[in-house]
Amino acid sequence: MPASKKAAMLLATATLLTMSTTAPAFADGKPGDKDQPKPPASMSTVGGAQLGKPGTQVKLKPGAPVLPKDLTARSWIVSDAESGEVLASHNSHWRLPPASTLKMLFADTVLPKFPKTQKHKVALSDLQGIGAGSSMVGIKENETYSVHDLWLGVFLKSGNDAVHVLSAMNDGVDETVKDMQKHADDLQALDTHVVSPDGYDAKGQVSSAYDLSLIARSGMQKKDFREYCSTATAKFPGETKKVTKGKDKGKTKRESFEIQNTNRLLTGDIGVSPYKGIAGVKNGYTSNAGNTFTGVAERDGKVLLVTVMNPSSNETHAVYKETARLFDWGFKAADKVDPVGELVAPKGAATGGAGKGAPGGDGKGTVEKAAHSSDSGSSGMAIALAITGGVIVVLAAGVFVVRRRMPLPGPNGRRARQD
Repeated sequence: MPASKKAAMLLATATLLTMSTTAPAFADGKPGDKDQPKPPASMSTVGGAQLGKPGTQVKLKPGAPVLPKDLTARSWIVSDAESGEVLASHNSHWRLPPASTLKMLFADTVLPKFPKTQKHKVALSDLQGIGAGSSMVGIKENETYSVHDLWLGVFLKSGNDAVHVLSAMNDGVDETVKDMQKHADDLQALDTHVVSPDGYDAKGQVSSAYDLSLIARSGMQKKDFREYCSTATAKFPGETKKVTKGKDKGKTKRESFEIQNTNRLLTGDIGVSPYKGIAGVKNGYTSNAGNTFTGVAERDGKVLLVTVMNPSSNETHAVYKETARLFDWGFKAADKVDPVGELVAPKGAATGGAGKGAPGGDGKGTVEKAAHSSDSGSSGMAIALAITGGVIVVLAAGVFVVRRRMPLPGPNGRRARQD
């Protein structure tokens, strides 16, 4: 074969290979998943048209690592928390039950309303309407708790009792649901429909991997949010009891007990190690939603957000292991992929280098207005690095900008552990 013809064939082959890396790596319809629900053929295009397509969306450049093959989640997304660029996604706008990851929206909405030092005496009515089998931190009627205590209960133990007490302080569950829905709409988390503030299964309550990442990105702007979601262990006030023995007999005493964060990538557990650089955010589980998780992690100055919803694998702690695989891939691939979309800016915010997929930004995003539980604990660890959450976006003077060095809290209140 003449050398010129051979060179032309090699060039054509290389071109085809390069083109193939910009197509979805795989999609639904793999062997063995006939009984699995299918995503809608067309979903929201907020953040970019490609995010509205079913299946996996990724644009690999030459030399980019391939996506992990052992991913079974119905929906997931990997995004750069600084730029808002979506590195890869899989059915990211599929509206699915969120379980306790919806508590991120609850916290982002309600946390700014009450100072952490404010005290509240719990009435029986505060604890009404908590779903059967809910995760609880152990709040007792007629006991007084600080707002700080209550948020520890929300973030660490995913306590639906703590959510209901804070909702009662916020003029009730119904008002809190309205506030959350309004905030979700303002964030352009338009796949999200709120029915219960704690994420407990309720008819019509849905969110998406895309929305949960938007919500987490917003929450990480708040110092207290960052502190709570990155705390592995804490002391929580117990019940006041009368002393029956000793010199203090007849007096009352209130002891505390330790609570541990249910986020296994933060605390570790049997079969799953703490993820290096993890800084939250929130996990969830119900029988209807399956396991859900949104996490933020930093490595070598790069901060990524990963959300995973409802893995079908029988692998122990599958939601954490699939999240870790996507983090590993994202840190290796961050500069070797073209974005498939963008985490958008809130409504009415001018863009300043982040959220380029916002409607009215560069024209890629199209707003599609949509109709719109229980975890357990484990052990704790310290975050080894001064992680940046800012990497994430900040609203200042009406401009949506990126602040690159917003440090997460130090290891106070967290139990140190060697990686």
